[in-house]
Amino acid sequence: MKLIPHYILLVSALFLATFDMAAQTAFSAVEQQQISVKTPGLFDKSDKFEIDFKALPSTAYSFPLPVGKAKLMANQALEISTQPGDIVLSMFPGTVRMSRRLAQYGNVVVVRHDNGLETVYAHNDQNLVKVGQRVAAGQKVAIVGRDGGRTYCLFALLVDGRWINPTTIIDIASHRLRPQTVEFRKEKNYVNVAVVDSKKKIRSLDPDDAVTGLLADNKTFQLDLKGIESEHWSYPLAGAHVISPYGGRGKRPHSGVDIKTRPNDKVLAAFDGVVVQSGPYFGYGNYIVIKHAYGFSTCYSHQSRNYVRVGQKVKAGQVIGLTGRTGRATTEHLHFEVRFNGRTLNPNIIFDHVNHKLKASVLTIGKNGLVR
Repeated sequence: MKLIPHYILLVSALFLATFDMAAQTAFSAVEQQQISVKTPGLFDKSDKFEIDFKALPSTAYSFPLPVGKAKLMANQALEISTQPGDIVLSMFPGTVRMSRRLAQYGNVVVVRHDNGLETVYAHNDQNLVKVGQRVAAGQKVAIVGRDGGRTYCLFALLVDGRWINPTTIIDIASHRLRPQTVEFRKEKNYVNVAVVDSKKKIRSLDPDDAVTGLLADNKTFQLDLKGIESEHWSYPLAGAHVISPYGGRGKRPHSGVDIKTRPNDKVLAAFDGVVVQSGPYFGYGNYIVIKHAYGFSTCYSHQSRNYVRVGQKVKAGQVIGLTGRTGRATTEHLHFEVRFNGRTLNPNIIFDHVNHKLKASVLTIGKNGLVR
């Protein structure tokens, strides 16, 4: 099978300037018009431009409130909570386009950046910059404001006057830029945003790291297991040996692989993910299902005890339970399953059970749920 040399993933559509945010975070129509202004000359030479966020030096980027806690509002802006008196910082180098007070959201600063983006810092107690002033990344632009006993900055990203989802570019948990190249392409009445990276490798199966719409423009995509970094995978039962393989015939073909060490041994999460089921489940006994990226999930059964709860995020190698014989089991062991879009896969496709390693192979994954 020929490897796909590159792919373009649609990660977010930009919203029109008239898009209304939720009532608690919305600018008025007049304020939208003042803030959402097209950038002169941005698309004069071409209908698209790219920003390689991986190549930016550390001095060319700053999260607006480094010690703040960010929350995405209406897929369009961040509410960054912090302490009174904290200083709001410019995200990238650029020139201040707006610094004034608006009726509904108080002091607002808009910076037009050299890379083609604009950033909005709203609800400030005090603006510290003037229109036309040059600012560096990390330079002070405002003092954070308070409202109803809360202290926060309302932050937004624009391109050519259109609002974009900040999480397309920023990992709001770590405050870091996502290490990717992003294309901004002008369409008839909006700007399309896509991740473009011919050398992209999938290093984790954490759902938070997955780019949504992976199969949107392709019938298949390919997952290079060698590209998954060692801290993002783990053999589910260290030192185990197979006592019953996947498959078989009859009324109840074996949907996973049974591996065994000793009673009450530590069961480990195979990949980063989110627990979607944990508790007794028919013949599986104490049962755990962890959701991973791109439609994958792993299942763990017959534990004597589960250590995780539904909704909990887990890291690869984290202890999630202890081996047991609950449910239909004649000996203490782990029944381990791998699924893609709800369909079971032979775990041998992914794991080398003898050496307790990931297979050094590339999986071709299709929309129809087939993996080979």
